[in-house]
Amino acid sequence: MAQVFNPYMPSWEYVPDGEPHVFGDRVYVYGSHDEWNGCVFCVGDYVCYSASVNNLKEWRYEGVIYRKDQDPAQDGRMVLYAPDVVQGPDGRYYLYYVLDKVGFVSVAVCDTPAGKYEFYGYVHYEDGTRLGDRKGDLPQFDPGVLTEGDRTYLYTGFSGNHWKERVGAMATVLGPDMLTVIEEPVLVIPGDAWTDVSSASEVKTDCVYKLSSVENWKGFKGHGFFEAPSIRKIGNLYYLVYSSEVMHELCYATSKTPTGNFEYKGVIVSNTDIGIANDKPADMPVAYGANNHGSFEVINGQYYMFYHRHTNNSWYSRQGCAEKITVMPDGTIPQVEITSCGLNGGALEGKGTYPTYIACNIFNPAKPQMYVGIDNPPKVVQDGADGDKNTGYIANLTDGFVIGFKYFSCKGVKKISVTTRGYFDGQLEVRTKWNGPVIGAIKIVYSNFWEQNSAEIQLPDGDNALFFTVKGNGNFQFKDFTLE
Repeated sequence: MAQVFNPYMPSWEYVPDGEPHVFGDRVYVYGSHDEWNGCVFCVGDYVCYSASVNNLKEWRYEGVIYRKDQDPAQDGRMVLYAPDVVQGPDGRYYLYYVLDKVGFVSVAVCDTPAGKYEFYGYVHYEDGTRLGDRKGDLPQFDPGVLTEGDRTYLYTGFSGNHWKERVGAMATVLGPDMLTVIEEPVLVIPGDAWTDVSSASEVKTDCVYKLSSVENWKGFKGHGFFEAPSIRKIGNLYYLVYSSEVMHELCYATSKTPTGNFEYKGVIVSNTDIGIANDKPADMPVAYGANNHGSFEVINGQYYMFYHRHTNNSWYSRQGCAEKITVMPDGTIPQVEITSCGLNGGALEGKGTYPTYIACNIFNPAKPQMYVGIDNPPKVVQDGADGDKNTGYIANLTDGFVIGFKYFSCKGVKKISVTTRGYFDGQLEVRTKWNGPVIGAIKIVYSNFWEQNSAEIQLPDGDNALFFTVKGNGNFQFKDFTLE
């Protein structure tokens, strides 16, 4: 039976900043393109993956859709940051992006959602000046777009670090040519430096843009805008999804007008699950979080939230994940937990062999504050170089760490086997809750080669999480486990 995991692309593919869009009978995910063991963000050309709206378990690689050397402004040393795609009033597909080291928005165009895009132009004012180049303009970053009729709403911005000069997210209206500004930028969501203001007169900045309003800005306190604006519409309500000042979470704000007074509503997903209580303290991370970027889409009647996670203890090797979400009758979206089963439509089958790179929880209760790129925690890695089609696994496992997988539909599971290698003397304790009773223990032996070890176990029938806790001395790698 075909299944899909998180990450939903192959384990050797690194496409973060995912923007999902349904065009026709397929959903397409557009994102930036990291490398395995990359040295900086977004070093690859744009690639695209798609799936039938009726089968999210099988994703098709559409190939390279746009190369970074196609932009005339490219100096050979710039990368392609997070993009978005929208269908224009002429039926063609427009790809919006920003090169690093510049402050303006580039646009490419294609006749099909995932064909070969060609450079089209730069977003500009009516006099030809590029948006972002005019004196007083804020630098453009992370474009998100929505087209309604002949008007396209472009959302951009970068803030954080209490930068007074970076006010927050802005909305700009473009005309039917998809390039020309017909309504100048309006600041719609505050950055963290501006969540305490009570009136527009308190906003002291050289920025020339007007404010939509500051009426709701205090509601963003603690979740001020950082980056990654993405726009969606449900009914008559506009949803602006964004990465907040704490970075690991994707929040949302709503408004009845696309350039109007957005109101903070909450967190949709955190790539550390902070805010989700269930079987752990709500403030304890269950993965190593850094920046996040993504959005939601309705696919065959069901809403899904796309986001990314970090691998290799690095900011620069990120992978796309997705979760089913619920839009409540009042329009709110409760925060969803991160899982291993994501787009599968339910729990994974409780039998067979599973790779450990699908872990959704990696943490140590004794060391709750661990940071990507600073500490040296367990991490998802792969053998070989970028592009090598080698299945990922977890490395650097030491005493006290917990590796969690959610969820499996179990019936009559009586044995678990694990494949490991490394310099380690100890065991893996098995639980269905990270702090629950031990239901089995698997001896791990010192070996330079992959070795399989097993233990008899009795998993309860029904949907279960599976947690492995490391007990012992040394350091080892964890490739896969088998339920029988």
